[in-house]
Amino acid sequence: MTARSGRLGVGVIGAGHVGPVLGAALGGAGHSIVGISAVSRESRDRADALLPRVPVLAVPEIVERSELVLLAVPEDELERLVAGLAATGAWQPGQLVVHTAVRHGVSVLAPATAAGAIPLAINPAMVFTGTSVDLVRLRESYCAVTAPAPVQPIGQALVVEMGAEPVLVDEKDRPAWAEAIETARGFSSAIVVQAVGILEGVGIPSPGSVLGPLVRSSVEIALGTPPAPLLPPEE
Repeated sequence: MTARSGRLGVGVIGAGHVGPVLGAALGGAGHSIVGISAVSRESRDRADALLPRVPVLAVPEIVERSELVLLAVPEDELERLVAGLAATGAWQPGQLVVHTAVRHGVSVLAPATAAGAIPLAINPAMVFTGTSVDLVRLRESYCAVTAPAPVQPIGQALVVEMGAEPVLVDEKDRPAWAEAIETARGFSSAIVVQAVGILEGVGIPSPGSVLGPLVRSSVEIALGTPPAPLLPPEE
């Protein structure tokens, strides 16, 4: 592996909605995308759309070729993947290993760290569609960065290069970060879908367009309102 002028060879493991987008963002910042793993036809099409001319490779080959390995896999697969690659001796000293799972900090990367890799957890606070639209939305988003103190600037720099704003989150605070992200995402989606359904039921045309300004203004007001103090539990 060789690096030139701070540019890295980046390998993307996972071609769901997140991996190709972040790979494209890093590629747009000047890094070289050396390969991506993709299994299904849908994931291959997504990889081809966002990362044209980037080869689809097997996971061990991606790790071997990369200075930065981006693990954008389902959260319940992450620990097993990291440990499995460690068991085969795939991780390399000095290699950056970044995962995007919302609940995990860097402890899940312990097998890679033990092999000399540099662990980073970077989780964007946004909903991904797996399309180029996400590259625009990423520039308006924040990303949680969890890493050992000496390498936190690396994580922050990577987020800035992708166009987003970094937020340092301690390892112990990752569950709280995950709860906040999942609450906001799940609650807002469920309520909006319910409201759209109500208007559809009474024949209002284009209910999403009707509710859009209301939802956006309500969210802006809510985000600017200080949280209410927590009340002590009743005895």
